[in-house]
Amino acid sequence: MAEPSSESSLASPAWAELTHECLTNVFSRLTMEQRWRGPMLVCKHWLHAATDPSLFSHFDLEPMFDSGPTESPAWWTPQFETKIDSMLRSVVHWSLGSLSVLRIRHCSDSSLDCVAQRCPNLEVLSIKSCPNVTDRSMAKIALGCQKLREVDISYCHEISNISLALIGKHCSNIKTLKRNFFNNLDTSQHMGTVPDSYLNACPQEVDSEAAAIAKFMPNLEHLELCFSKLSAKALSLICEGCLNLKYLDLFGCMNLTSRDIANATSKLENLEVRKPSFDIPRPVFHTERYGHWRLYDERFQTDSFRL
Repeated sequence: MAEPSSESSLASPAWAELTHECLTNVFSRLTMEQRWRGPMLVCKHWLHAATDPSLFSHFDLEPMFDSGPTESPAWWTPQFETKIDSMLRSVVHWSLGSLSVLRIRHCSDSSLDCVAQRCPNLEVLSIKSCPNVTDRSMAKIALGCQKLREVDISYCHEISNISLALIGKHCSNIKTLKRNFFNNLDTSQHMGTVPDSYLNACPQEVDSEAAAIAKFMPNLEHLELCFSKLSAKALSLICEGCLNLKYLDLFGCMNLTSRDIANATSKLENLEVRKPSFDIPRPVFHTERYGHWRLYDERFQTDSFRL
């Protein structure tokens, strides 16, 4: 759809005479970006229809973030975060409490506070790569959005086991949790995009998070922990506490062996596991950081362990 600049740009009087219900139906077929840059700019009548609460039960910006080949360094700037926060606040306002699916990145505590206060029907929350989302706003989310069934907090370094425990306690419908980390086997893929200070701040005490998951999220069915520093003991805790698990993603979890995984998951008959794959070209590793290659050859490179 072209981007009209004024009411005079309406091609036909018929468009101007469409009812609110007809316009809303038409706008529902557009993408979020098309609605934002098109109908909202035409006239007050169209703006009113384009901001109807029925159009904001789902707010998904993932297609925008996934459209390019790589991440943009601009996404990690305060200016971009301010724009995302402003957009999210508008969506929360227009939704009038109907927002049930939210997939966004690079927001902050301040806009999530609005979600917690005004979106009691939220069921899906995906906030990947949010460096300024902390336990403070997640505690409010746990209390205000108790219908949550899916949460993705991947690459959010300021969120800890405290948030996981609160979400588990207050959101009993949680079935899916995604807590993936950046690839620490080949940091070059993030260089120039993700700030070094943020990469270096990656949480190290992940076993405490595993304990919170095991204790407070017994109904989990889907769990992703890619590139986590999870220990064998922590994995066992999760498998003992989450007996309904159907899918477990452990790709890149270097501290786990095939035996660790087999022992921990032995009682979960219907579980699909994506195992750590160490069949990776050696140049991507840094031997001074990860130790001697002979050790890794002996520990990991077995046919049964590869995907």
